[in-house]
Amino acid sequence: MDPLILLLLLPAVGAGIVALLPDQRPHLIRHTAIGVAVVTLLYAFSLLASFSFDNPQIQFYTYQVWNERLGTSFAVGVDGLSLPLILLTTVLVLMALLASHMINHHVKGYYLLMLLLEAATMGVFMAQDWGLFYVFWELVLIPLFFLIDRWGGKNRQTAALNFVLYTMGGSVFMLLALLVLFDATPSHSFSFTAMAEGAKYLSANEQVLIFLGLLIGFGVKMPIFPLHGWLPLAHVEAPSPVSILLSGILLKMGSYGLLRAVGILPDAAIFLQTTLFVIGVIGLLYGGLLAWRQSDMKKMIAYSSVSHMGVVMIGIASLNVYGITGAVYQMVAHGLAAGAMFMLIGLLYERTHTRDINDYGSLIKITPRFAFLIIMAFVGGVGLPSTAGFVAELHVLIGGFQTWGWAIVLLSLGVLITAAYSIRTVKHLYTGPVRLDMQQVEDLRPLEMVAAGSLIVGTVLLGLYPAPLLAMMQVSVQHFVTSIGLMP
Repeated sequence: MDPLILLLLLPAVGAGIVALLPDQRPHLIRHTAIGVAVVTLLYAFSLLASFSFDNPQIQFYTYQVWNERLGTSFAVGVDGLSLPLILLTTVLVLMALLASHMINHHVKGYYLLMLLLEAATMGVFMAQDWGLFYVFWELVLIPLFFLIDRWGGKNRQTAALNFVLYTMGGSVFMLLALLVLFDATPSHSFSFTAMAEGAKYLSANEQVLIFLGLLIGFGVKMPIFPLHGWLPLAHVEAPSPVSILLSGILLKMGSYGLLRAVGILPDAAIFLQTTLFVIGVIGLLYGGLLAWRQSDMKKMIAYSSVSHMGVVMIGIASLNVYGITGAVYQMVAHGLAAGAMFMLIGLLYERTHTRDINDYGSLIKITPRFAFLIIMAFVGGVGLPSTAGFVAELHVLIGGFQTWGWAIVLLSLGVLITAAYSIRTVKHLYTGPVRLDMQQVEDLRPLEMVAAGSLIVGTVLLGLYPAPLLAMMQVSVQHFVTSIGLMP
């Protein structure tokens, strides 16, 4: 069997197995789901042994025609841009399941939907056909809607509805843009290669209009300003393990899709380069300032994600090797750091039932393990040296300077804002007098330490030793930049 098809089937079949288990055995259901996630992760990383880091072409490619008249096919494959995100998906899903011990109702449905979400998300990153890409893109919406609506907070229905309306609204623009591009493709095929060839027959104005449609569709999920309205509410109301996946994976789907849109519509991307840079800077500063103003820690991390995705947008907009490399690296770095922050804040909330930083004080004496890992998570979010975020932001800074010169100093301003609200949060959590109602807070348990600590270790390892990940994406990034008509 093709390795990517098997990788897709592992969590999907696992969800089927979970569905057959008795409802009265929640521990069996949980352990089975975690076991499936472990197998999926190990198999995904085993693909690295067969993946050629020196080959910029699509690898593990499988092509099967679905409907010849409609031009659709089941085409999957990976390159140095998509494989890191697939690996990130398997890591975050496993850690989210490990942190899901607080789920105590409708347990079977929860774990089943989490595994289906993993399969659909990996399908987005594997797809080499825009029709298949759109199918997986929409499939992601279904489990996420129910995960928020059934297991979220008191405003979960509003959050789930907002998420669906924003996403479906953006998807309409994306679908219309893809259909217009398909109509201009002589071979009438939705494959990435055929659509890229078809785009060459379009005028510059037509390319720009199609690109704007795709930008709206991908910008909702990314999210970019002003299409980010669904994000804070969804993060606050979603259970913490789902927030890990929302921030760590879902946002990367949008930026990955935008990257592929640049690949098929290079003239439009070059024409809108400055516009994309401005959107990225606005998101960077606006998200950071809103995060600074929040006292709800989940809202703060949600707005910080808008800011970090602004860094990704700036990297993509640079259209050079350093910028694109930094953008992809930032996707992975933010997935690990934000995933760790949402997990730790969620576990702290389960113990204290408050997310307001003003309700805490000097917890370092009571929960030293929490203190250490939360501080390390914020260090990773700021992007200080020795973390993956530093490597990503340094590449974006160099790439941005090559394209826009000293205007890229705005990126440094965004980093300073991130540092400001991170230091403020740590101060409120771990300094000052100990509150009487916080003296009995339980510290992290061993399994929770493993889950959160693994993400922190990943952040530090990719900061101290970035060579493997950079080598994985280097040739693909150079090929990507060359293919859009610019010098690598």
